Amino acid sequence: QVQLVESGGGAVQIGDSLKLSCVASGPSAMTAAMAWFRQAPGKDREFVASIGRTGGLTHYADNLQGRFTVSRDNSKTTIWLHMNSLVLEDTAIYYCAARQGGPRTTKEHYDAWGQGTQVTVSS
Repeated sequence: QVQLVESGGGAVQIGDSLKLSCVASGPSAMTAAMAWFRQAPGKDREFVASIGRTGGLTHYADNLQGRFTVSRDNSKTTIWLHMNSLVLEDTAIYYCAARQGGPRTTKEHYDAWGQGTQVTVSS
């Protein structure tokens, strides 16, 4: 089992940068593949980025690649989402997810979730 805690959200302006973190704990934390999803009001939870347990095998949603970067720290228990050039459409609750095995891009494959951190982008 893996427990996840996101942090780093807040209110920013268009064009700003923000860095989110997700700390994983539990017996399987270090070997879990992890991912970021986001959900805006009235919309489905959508894939943002994923990363393998060693920090490789990164994947991004097509419309976010180039602005967002996912990384994993040396301990392998924390992942980051660095967001650049934020736009209004980035406003959402950002969730961290984890699973055993390889990283996946659909939410149905993940069985561990954090509570989310709110990102609000305004003009």
